[in-house]
Amino acid sequence: MFAKRAMRVVGTMSGTSLDGVDVAEIITDGAQIFEFGGHDYLEYPPQDEAILRKALGAWPNDDLGDAPRVVHDWHLKAFQKFPDAELYGFHGQTLAHDPRGRGTHQLGDGAALARELGRPVAWDFRSADVGLGGQGAPLAPFFHFACAKWINASAPLAVLNLGGVGNITWIDPRLPKPESPGALLAFDTGPANAPINDLMMQRLGQRYDDQGRVAATGKVAMGALELFLDAPYFRKLPPKSLDRNDFSIMMDLVKELSTEDAAATMTSMVAASVMQAMEHCPAAPDQVLVTGGGRHNPVMMKMIQAGLDCPVRPVEDVGLNGDMLEAQAFAYLAARLARGLPTSAPMTTGVPMLVGGGVVSYPDQD
Repeated sequence: MFAKRAMRVVGTMSGTSLDGVDVAEIITDGAQIFEFGGHDYLEYPPQDEAILRKALGAWPNDDLGDAPRVVHDWHLKAFQKFPDAELYGFHGQTLAHDPRGRGTHQLGDGAALARELGRPVAWDFRSADVGLGGQGAPLAPFFHFACAKWINASAPLAVLNLGGVGNITWIDPRLPKPESPGALLAFDTGPANAPINDLMMQRLGQRYDDQGRVAATGKVAMGALELFLDAPYFRKLPPKSLDRNDFSIMMDLVKELSTEDAAATMTSMVAASVMQAMEHCPAAPDQVLVTGGGRHNPVMMKMIQAGLDCPVRPVEDVGLNGDMLEAQAFAYLAARLARGLPTSAPMTTGVPMLVGGGVVSYPDQD
């Protein structure tokens, strides 16, 4: 176990959008953020993205094809860009997430990475939480709390992550620790970029709706939007989480629409799910800080702002890096895990007790 001191930690994230690996360095003692370091992004070549996409939904005993090699090789390359790290935080690639059923599956072998890197690697962050009855997601809220302290926030705020799946962290930064009662509430809001990306790939052969240009030229099909909001998920109380494919109904709801109208309707579905999520917050946030790829979509951002009474702005406005926030989060969680501190709590994942989820593998372990 690491002593309480500032350490140089590097984390990675390969999200459900399957575009590549984010890697970022922070200086932290697992409680306070002292400094944000360097960062990089390694884009998957099309053939490796296709391999990972084919493996989506697979469990450990399924045929994973060449996906283990893709995950290992690209994360190793990412970590090797930061050879001075004392500790690495490896999230792996989520292929399946069913916390009330088969569990959760993040592909990747942190022990093998530790041996090749010659440094400790913290990994398998979700399994312990799920094993104790939690959702195993979202896991970034403890880091979001540290970020709120870093920006000197003095009133409740929300961090909205619009990645493949959307999630929100409501934060009261006036409390001393992320595990303090009332400090956090976090849950998945609904689908975000993943289904829109799938639509773009299916219809146009593009990875995503760049700048929301396709959605901007379409009209929202209100009937499809209303059917989307009838999904039982929106009536569940948080904490709650989603798998990337839990809202496959979205594609069915827009299949008869033009590509432009389908993109506009799907984008409105994302915004509407955020509106639904805000109803669960303990108090109205002073501001909503948006991270993830969705903040680059002005159509999505405008739709969300139209439904809220507080400012909605990208995290860059307060000095954070929205492209690297999740990679930084797993560096931060690695430091917490190495120090024996909790990484999730009842109001972030629904787990019945504080949990320090994960494993730290050392280079000399068999």
